[in-house]
Amino acid sequence: MTRSTPRTVLHRAAGSFAVAGLLAAASLAGAAAPAQAADTPVFTLGGPAETALHPYPESGKPKSSTVGITLNNPSEDEENGGFGGDFTLTFDLSGVAGVADVKFDGESSPDCKVTGTKAVCEDWGIWPGLQGAADLVVTAAKGSENGDTGTIKVTGQADGATFTPFTTRLTVGGPDLVMERLPFTTELTPGAKQQAPITFANRGTRDADGVLLTLRYSRGLDIPQRYSNCEYTVDDPDLPEFGWTTALCSVEGAFEAGATYTLATPLTLEATERAYYDTFVYGIHENSAAQRTALRAGAPFERGTGGVLKAVPAKKGAAARSADLDPYDNQQEADFRTENTADFVAYGDQVAGTEGSFVTADLGFRNEGPAWIGHIRSGEDVATVDFTVPPGASVATKPESCRAVTADGQYRENQSTPAPRYFCNTSMTVRDGGGLDLRFELRVDKAMVGASGAVTVRNTFLKNPKLPFDPKPANNTAYLILNGEGDGDGSDSGGATEGGDGGSGEPSTPPTSAPDPEESPSGTSGSSTSGGSSAGTAGGSGGGGGLASTGSVALIASGTAAAALAAGLVLFTAARRRAARHS
Repeated sequence: MTRSTPRTVLHRAAGSFAVAGLLAAASLAGAAAPAQAADTPVFTLGGPAETALHPYPESGKPKSSTVGITLNNPSEDEENGGFGGDFTLTFDLSGVAGVADVKFDGESSPDCKVTGTKAVCEDWGIWPGLQGAADLVVTAAKGSENGDTGTIKVTGQADGATFTPFTTRLTVGGPDLVMERLPFTTELTPGAKQQAPITFANRGTRDADGVLLTLRYSRGLDIPQRYSNCEYTVDDPDLPEFGWTTALCSVEGAFEAGATYTLATPLTLEATERAYYDTFVYGIHENSAAQRTALRAGAPFERGTGGVLKAVPAKKGAAARSADLDPYDNQQEADFRTENTADFVAYGDQVAGTEGSFVTADLGFRNEGPAWIGHIRSGEDVATVDFTVPPGASVATKPESCRAVTADGQYRENQSTPAPRYFCNTSMTVRDGGGLDLRFELRVDKAMVGASGAVTVRNTFLKNPKLPFDPKPANNTAYLILNGEGDGDGSDSGGATEGGDGGSGEPSTPPTSAPDPEESPSGTSGSSTSGGSSAGTAGGSGGGGGLASTGSVALIASGTAAAALAAGLVLFTAARRRAARHS
């Protein structure tokens, strides 16, 4: 079987926005395990609650579906929380006899064997977190009929561990909701509005009893309507770097197999005054309590107070029937570029201290807007704060997000001793009104009147320091003043910065030397020195990869990995929320 570390699992879920089946596994991983001895680990088996099978064809080979079985180790100790022993998973296939034929993916499940109505998988080691356990390749059995259904029960066994069992259902046929791609205008100006006549089809073999429309749009976009059959969450605090608004709309009705539907009244999609790079994701699912719970992922939602959002048969008529029961074509997405700017304003500090004393300096930058800057597609950092230490001082502690470099900006292996210069990257987004706040502790090695060090916010590439969205480069540089004139008594003179526009210091020529011949970015988060403190943040810091740059709606990979953006966001949200509860 494929073994995965927790970091790999999270990266696959958030960076690649993992398969919708894994979404179901995360939320439907089974009931809580009974109480066990404190030294006995309890692992939870999971997977999709139900999987639809393509009906057995009149000719040709049946189409297969994949059921991804997962295994969750609740430990959050990546180094010591793993289980280092042999374990066995047993699959009871008697419940799907005559309904489905089951095999195992040879690459992800090489040690699994099927004998009659029983399958056994053997493996070693269970890492902390959610991981793939086995991939079942399932097809409708010959002679099965539309609507036939059955269950597979999965149990586990290992010396010194307990497994919570899991049951998944297979059903022949079913609805297949397919979201159609809308022809949006993607080059915008602030205030631009356009209609979004969401249209979807049911290309399955059974009607859908109600649908769940999901809408997600980043911080620069807005849909002003707030429908009473929709619930909304705005700027999820567990995902500050994304700035998403999410709407889940329960639309009642019987949506017939073979028919196409559109909204009775198109939505209005607006580029706000803070738009720059933005993404709109729109998907359709069969409505169910389990689906709503999974997509909420524990975030707070509020119901709208407007009219009722309805879907009606599309005027273009019914779509052709199809055996395409594909759970990965339920979603579309669009990227927008708005002609806008963001003014990044650097700020420094003014501190004083006697020789041998320690002083604390706050520095960084603010985004005065109007736009937010988010690289949620590529995941690249937005900007770098480039700080040169004033003469006569040395850094005692630094923020964890900062990396020590040489005086001319070259790579520095040693991160544990004071350096003359530091690069501090933002995350992939910086909100309007946000920025990056950094706190350094300095030792005054030699008392020098008016010693200063530049604080510059710039592009992450040292050879190309200009911020392409910033129309006011003059305020990109401020200064940290150490023992300025009038501070000879060693008292703290406060947090004022030196002159300039918007609180910045006088402009200085940005550094132009490259960190290496490959023009790599200025650096990533480095380890703090002993006793170092983390940087404070305001809407711009934080980690996490961005959306894969595909330009496509359904991100398709091999095997089960059809990546749904919404599903990945839910997993990413759940992982962040879980970490926060235990921090």
